[in-house]
Amino acid sequence: MGLQLYGDKIGVIQEAGAFASYAFRIKVGAKSTLALGIQGGASSYQANLTEVKTSPDNQLDPAFASNISKILPNFGTGIYLSNDRSYLSLSVPRLIKNKLSEYNVGDYRSVQARQAYLAGGFVVGLSPGIKMKPSFLVKYAEGAPLGFDGNINFWFADRISLGASIRRNQFSTWTKFTTDAVVGLLEIQLTDQFRFGYAYDYTMNGLQSVAPSSHEIMIRYEFGFGKNRILTPRYF
Repeated sequence: MGLQLYGDKIGVIQEAGAFASYAFRIKVGAKSTLALGIQGGASSYQANLTEVKTSPDNQLDPAFASNISKILPNFGTGIYLSNDRSYLSLSVPRLIKNKLSEYNVGDYRSVQARQAYLAGGFVVGLSPGIKMKPSFLVKYAEGAPLGFDGNINFWFADRISLGASIRRNQFSTWTKFTTDAVVGLLEIQLTDQFRFGYAYDYTMNGLQSVAPSSHEIMIRYEFGFGKNRILTPRYF
């Protein structure tokens, strides 16, 4: 069982929501588990469109004539297959295409687009003290380019991990991609339950002049360690 609370703001648009999740697991092998999950909740969506200056002479654009304030219910689902050395998952966090605005022109509709995520990875030992963990993430959103993240981490003595990631987006055709960002990764397993992580994201797309880089910090704590068997506590 899980609970997700979030808040996000980009320009004049802000959103805050809460989603509860539940998953049940099925043993499909000696070390393999199939997890099926579902989540449901709602978000508060606000867009202060009247604050946007649409033209130099400030003529009124009907698409920005009124603000938007909505409560958007939604639900999602996912599947996760894993063992002590690998995993594969597919999820669709939002299944309902909620209408965001009452303003429509022709075929244009302002709605929440469905997004799907396919992820996978595995761990292989290179030596007694070094393990390599490659992984990937494919992101699909209706009306947007296909996104791909490729990652590789090296674990030393199961305590320190160094890695790198590259994020690419589809551009115009299935065979042409553009590099969106490169990322440096560091993880430290301080105890069997406590992990610290840091990522440095260097932007390489058209937003480079506005936001050339970002820093991310992760703190992870696993409850009940030692009382119940936890599958792959360090790798996944």
